[in-house]
Amino acid sequence: MLLIEPSVFPTVLRMPSMSYLDTTAQFYADVATTPEVGLCCVQSSPLVLPGLTIPCRMQSMNYGCGTTVHPAELAGAPTVAYVGVGGGLEALQFSYFSRRSGAVIAIDPVAEMRQAAAQNLIAAAEVNDWFDVSFVQLLAGDAFNLPLADASVDVVAQNCLFNIFAPADLKRALGEAFRVLKPGGRLIMSDPIATRPIPVSLQNDDRLRALCLSGALPYEDYIQHLVEAGFGQVEVRARRPYRLLDTHQYALDRPLLLESLDTVSFKVPMPADGACIFTGKTAIYGGPEAAFDDQAGHKLQRGVPMAVCDKTALALSHDPEILITPSTWHYSGGGCC
Repeated sequence: MLLIEPSVFPTVLRMPSMSYLDTTAQFYADVATTPEVGLCCVQSSPLVLPGLTIPCRMQSMNYGCGTTVHPAELAGAPTVAYVGVGGGLEALQFSYFSRRSGAVIAIDPVAEMRQAAAQNLIAAAEVNDWFDVSFVQLLAGDAFNLPLADASVDVVAQNCLFNIFAPADLKRALGEAFRVLKPGGRLIMSDPIATRPIPVSLQNDDRLRALCLSGALPYEDYIQHLVEAGFGQVEVRARRPYRLLDTHQYALDRPLLLESLDTVSFKVPMPADGACIFTGKTAIYGGPEAAFDDQAGHKLQRGVPMAVCDKTALALSHDPEILITPSTWHYSGGGCC
């Protein structure tokens, strides 16, 4: 039986001082009832997994800008808190890796969206013999007041939601994610980012925020929010073009490109010299010795690339015998900070 529970926590979306969140809630209530093809990336193909079938209506409600389902982060059947359930697609995908009752806790403040997800998950159970609706628990709640105990989940995930928040609200949401994660837990996020600051006039357009078009932060600001929340290691899984805000539809003097950024942030102690941010850089030693040891935990074999975080790349770049390759904006492990 699919569990849909009310929340005893306050729903911040209904506070009158947060009009843009009221607009967002109404917008997603509408698209829960009538899926809007073309919203975010609903026309993109979901992650293909053996034996996983996605119901058509669930796919049409794929309101995200990338993916938060990274198999390497989902070993060991983790408990996952998914914030902003959408049509339930990623809740179903997380269930693929955690096949037990209540393993995926999907949280959304919009009753219509929770109900739509519940219907889609029932449909998914009919076409996936491995899936039971009890794997997903649907809860009323919001990103600012997660109905979860401290240090209670292995993974928190959100897709194309946190970019809607104004900076102060984003800080609160990241703080809540950090609170409910176990030590060593992961915050997996996919959000639009802006290639330059978005004009205030567009930021103040509530509907454009709800459409994930005007709340995006530049990359540096986005990563800084994660670091300030306490995450000691941040890894960029993907960075790709998302939307172009042109000069014909928007009040812009030149086009503005939005990108989709997929990240995994780890609740690990903050290093004394700052967070480790992995963006796909490598360091390659080309000197006369067989290996290079910087006496700070980094040993490079001659001629062999080693993935390094950005701060280590900067420190090593001062050595003329070491080549630092540019960010690939993709990192899946195997390096050293």
